[in-house]
Amino acid sequence: MNQNSLVSISDIGRDEILRLLEMARRFEENPNRDTLAGKVVATLFFEPSTRTRLSFETAVNRLGGRVIGFSDAGTTSSSKGETLKDTIKMVSNYADLIIMRHYLEGAARYASEVTETPVINAGDGANQHPSQTMLDLYSIYKTQGTLENLTITMVGDLKYGRTVHSLLMAMRYFNPTFRFVACDELAMPREYMDFCDKNGIRYSVHRDFSPEVINTSDIIYMTRVQRERFTDIMEYERVKDLYSLNNAMLADSRDNLRILHPLPRVNEIAQDVDDNPKAYYFEQARNGLYARQALICRALGIEA
Repeated sequence: MNQNSLVSISDIGRDEILRLLEMARRFEENPNRDTLAGKVVATLFFEPSTRTRLSFETAVNRLGGRVIGFSDAGTTSSSKGETLKDTIKMVSNYADLIIMRHYLEGAARYASEVTETPVINAGDGANQHPSQTMLDLYSIYKTQGTLENLTITMVGDLKYGRTVHSLLMAMRYFNPTFRFVACDELAMPREYMDFCDKNGIRYSVHRDFSPEVINTSDIIYMTRVQRERFTDIMEYERVKDLYSLNNAMLADSRDNLRILHPLPRVNEIAQDVDDNPKAYYFEQARNGLYARQALICRALGIEA
């Protein structure tokens, strides 16, 4: 396993997070460089993606590198029965870095263990999404001026939402207070609440997305109820529209409040929120370019 692989946000500590955020800031000032001249990056997406794949590939292109890979596993030898191990070892012959999204939890960790080529996890099932976490942290830092002592409300699919799991783990260094707003079927898994307990992180659990919760939040992190994670379509239909944010609900919220969402959205944020200056999800997506440029350079051992 290459020590520069990033499989879980827990693979890096507080100082490394802050260093990466500073790198992202510098890339935002100057995203077009020749830093990756001569480097080849493989993007292996066994699961559909728009923002993550395109921002990673844009990051490589803007840094002067080259991209190989696939966005549809059905066009690869895995559709013929090739094992993940064989795919990773084969691709390692061609690339300096592997960026992988997979539908199975733990797939990225396994991939990192069968190759010396660095691996960046671009999402593995409902488990982790560390590159999304870095752009979330960068977005929070840009809008709040700090990561310290913030009240962060997570809303919607907290069971399968790998982005909220990773963000929760990363924020342990910065004394947050979390509100978990979800129905019983989509509640934050016990293991993550145990993580909060173990690390002295304050949190509260809510079924109601109430004005009190909204008006005392610094960050509201909305999530999509992910149909693709449900084996029972009737259960999905019951819960998909339980939590929705509209512009009127923000009338008495804090001036510094920002609305984040990993996208894509469905019905959980109304279109009338888009023009509110507290809406930040499209800027958040743009920040993914700079955060992922920083992560790519880290994986390749390049200071930028």
